[in-house]
Amino acid sequence: MGVYAITGGSSGIGAATKDLLKEQGHQVINIDLKDGDICVNLATPEGRQEAIDKLHEMAPDGLDGLICNAGVSGSSGNYPLLISLNYFGTIRLARGVYDLLKLKKGSLVVTVSNTISRGTARMDIVDLLNNVGDEEKIREIVSRYDASSPTMGQDMYVASKYALARWVRRISVSWAANGVRVNALAPGNVRTAMTDSLSDAEKYAVSALPVPTHYGESPLMDPSEIANAMVFLLSEQAKGINGIVLFVDGGTDALLNSEKVY
Repeated sequence: MGVYAITGGSSGIGAATKDLLKEQGHQVINIDLKDGDICVNLATPEGRQEAIDKLHEMAPDGLDGLICNAGVSGSSGNYPLLISLNYFGTIRLARGVYDLLKLKKGSLVVTVSNTISRGTARMDIVDLLNNVGDEEKIREIVSRYDASSPTMGQDMYVASKYALARWVRRISVSWAANGVRVNALAPGNVRTAMTDSLSDAEKYAVSALPVPTHYGESPLMDPSEIANAMVFLLSEQAKGINGIVLFVDGGTDALLNSEKVY
């Protein structure tokens, strides 16, 4: 059985993925702000380094997989936190345990969002994240934006996820050449603590976006639907899959972007 690490495994999609892996007999190390096996704040450099150090202590023989799932929504209004947790918290941790993944030819799965295809991301922020990468400078820039604007909050959230998806695409070739597959998973509207925290207006907008596979049912998918796909991407059955962004949204993206095939 394998050894896996997951961020944000205390609730929602992360908890469902953690439980599924454990049901299959794997060891799972949960990294979260609270109720984790490693309790750290991944929005800080110190927290990330502590997580990296502890993973090396707990899995000295390597990791079969890392799932980077922790994140915060734009409704928080805290854009510096969003940038630090959603983007830098993922890439810094992944790079920090790359050596552990190489030891077991493991796999990295990063949670993004199906909203990345809708053209609302702040591409100036995306480019700063991918091409400049100065966390403190970017935090200072985004702190100037209107934190009370739900539209700006959503655009900032999408930017963080778009940048992650692009990062996955960029590194997937070189990492795979060294035995580590890298993929992104883009969930649709899922019933999680994040969706529970949305404002009334945001919840209304979510409910207005249909999930074809849930037609006539709840507009929110169950976390287990995402967890099943995530565990598949980690598995041997997916060994030929690398560098993709897998939309797991019940067909919402196909509904909105039916003419796009790539």
